[in-house]
Amino acid sequence: MTRQTSTLRLRKPALLAFCIAAALSAPAFADDTTATGAISAPTSSASNAFANNPAPNNDAGAATSIQNAQNLDAVHVTGTATTVSNIAPTQGSMVAIQPQSSIGELYLRENVSPTGDYTDAISISPSVSTVAPNGPGLMEAASVTMRGFQDGQYNVTFDGIPWGDSNDFTHHSTSYYTNQDTGGIVVDRGPGTASTLGNATFGGTIAVDSRTPSSTFSLEPSLSFGSWDTQVQSLQLNTGAIAQTGGTTAFINVQNSSSDGYLTDAGQRRQNIFAKVVQPIGDNTTLTFVGMYNQIHQYVSLGETRAQIAQDGPNYGLSSDPTKQNYYGYNFDQISTYMGYIGLHSAFDGWTIDNKLYTIAYNHFGYNGEDPNGETPNGTVYGPNNVPGQTMRNWYRSWGDIFRISKELGPGELRAGFWYDDQDNLRWQNEVDDTLDFAPNAIPASAAVDRNMTDSLKTFQPFVEYNWNITDAASLTGGVKYADFQRDINAIVNQKTGKPLDYSKDWSKPLPSLALHWQFSQNWTAYAQWAKGFLAPNLNTFYTTNPSASGDLKPEQTVNRQLGTTWSDDRLTLSADVYSIDFNNLINSRKIGGVTYFYNEGGAVYKGFETEGTYLLGAGFSIYANGSLNRANDKTTGDWVPNAPHKTAALGLIYRSGPLYASLIDKFVGHSYGDTGNSQPIGGYAITNFAASYTFAQDMGELKDIKLGLQVNNIFDNKSIYNLAGYTAQDNTPLYYTIPERNYFVTLSAKFQ
Repeated sequence: MTRQTSTLRLRKPALLAFCIAAALSAPAFADDTTATGAISAPTSSASNAFANNPAPNNDAGAATSIQNAQNLDAVHVTGTATTVSNIAPTQGSMVAIQPQSSIGELYLRENVSPTGDYTDAISISPSVSTVAPNGPGLMEAASVTMRGFQDGQYNVTFDGIPWGDSNDFTHHSTSYYTNQDTGGIVVDRGPGTASTLGNATFGGTIAVDSRTPSSTFSLEPSLSFGSWDTQVQSLQLNTGAIAQTGGTTAFINVQNSSSDGYLTDAGQRRQNIFAKVVQPIGDNTTLTFVGMYNQIHQYVSLGETRAQIAQDGPNYGLSSDPTKQNYYGYNFDQISTYMGYIGLHSAFDGWTIDNKLYTIAYNHFGYNGEDPNGETPNGTVYGPNNVPGQTMRNWYRSWGDIFRISKELGPGELRAGFWYDDQDNLRWQNEVDDTLDFAPNAIPASAAVDRNMTDSLKTFQPFVEYNWNITDAASLTGGVKYADFQRDINAIVNQKTGKPLDYSKDWSKPLPSLALHWQFSQNWTAYAQWAKGFLAPNLNTFYTTNPSASGDLKPEQTVNRQLGTTWSDDRLTLSADVYSIDFNNLINSRKIGGVTYFYNEGGAVYKGFETEGTYLLGAGFSIYANGSLNRANDKTTGDWVPNAPHKTAALGLIYRSGPLYASLIDKFVGHSYGDTGNSQPIGGYAITNFAASYTFAQDMGELKDIKLGLQVNNIFDNKSIYNLAGYTAQDNTPLYYTIPERNYFVTLSAKFQ
């Protein structure tokens, strides 16, 4: 990796953790369990294959709002019956009450690169567009859109827990769980029901589930290498069911990775430890303990101008020249995070109780040149040739609880519960002299402070809903959620204004929903949904000298209307939907007399059609396709919403027979605009990926198997511009990201039982 003199040093903790994980192992034998998670309709007496799955992760994720989605988590590469539901990269659910795509463990293990994260996995889904600018998982995804909604306008959850920055609800995709920690993902394209919880139900939910501990002991070391000197070492341990402690099962993953990355001088080092323990208590209750720690050091490029692309190539990112503001030694992040929860799930006498008590923390120290790849000249208070820059810190910690209770009542089920979250946040940024080891770039030093602020966000969302089984084939789910959130800020130096501010504001909104689910036959279902979503006002509404002047500011909200249908049998899974979303209360700003006022104005209309399906051809072959036609237009001007592609499509051929798996899948994303006013047009692009694996030496004593996997991404080497990264600070010159060049990854793993 470029200039990573500490790579070997940083690997030592991971190697030590490998040894600890191995020492903890203890063999036991029993049947494997399963996991899943998604917005879905309740189980009625009209059963189907999807509804036969156990509750998600056997813990508090078994809440009604995520029950009964199609279970893909326990699909193994070998030794299972070949049905289309085992093969499909994405598929709809027979019990869903809004459009959703389930991504199972087979696709995650076979098709997502060993450095990849959840954004790389969901990129295959209809209406989703994203590319990692430095290679899979080697930098935070620059843009992750769903139907034109941007990151921060939809939820991301882990085992049902919403997470993200409280200031704008965006997500750091490389800073938490890895692909190896993930057992399944459901992309819910809608606000869900009243029991769907989170600060940004506005555009939908990306529900990521952790892997379920197996009841059978296994130890799986793996080594991966690939393009850009990428190396990944991983060790996964399943303890199996431990009879001495009542059937305790545990899964532990320890991972270390390093890479130079696609962009010049933009390397990354990452270490991740994940553990999950499931403890049965009697026949009907389980306790789940989950903990994750992640550490990352990465050199970060903010994009490149068209002139730089033409002169230095599409992968120009940072430089090795310490006299420039884009010198890699001045542009890097050091981030450490952790996440943990205790989950309780219990079912008895028609009652079901779920609870998750959790904490999440994020600690980010960032360094950057004043105007990397821009036009701002050098010069600080210490000398005309010194390099100006900035240092920053963003720290937050959330404590929260999600409680759900349900009871069979009359011809249906009554559900209620709440989500409470309290997040504290510290943010500061200083102007510095990079040449002088980040000395304050001002005299006195206090004048170098751009911002120094603490803030908090308290969220409380109680809900109640009832599912009425109208007939054996039809059910109606209606309910209401009351969303209340309070922002507080105490700034010594407020962002934008540079002045002190102590202010608090509370918003609340009732959000009703109604959904009809109909089962025409064992293989065919349909749904209709009407629901409201909302988005809490951004913290930037406090970046003014008098935020109380915007006291009547309302949360942005949507009214969603959706119709969809799903067919599923042993050979074909096919789903389709149409949607119309009315986005209101767009928050805008104006400056009058030096004071910035925020106000609600207009909105946008989102409409579209989506479909996805997989057909089992026979002889091991399957064909997969999905597509979407999307419109997202401003109500006032008719202009396209930025970063909203007008269509997406995917087409793939999959082969799976015995120990061999192979797939060739192409994803196309249509043209879009990078900024408002139909400016900065971005052309459509296609990326074709190939994946293959072969499992050797099955059942050779304690060595169960050896597996060799290969992934080749972007096999046609498309390096076109796909995203507007922003603008330079001096002259507002556009910065762009290009698609990473053709790249490959090889993984060798062994499984001991």
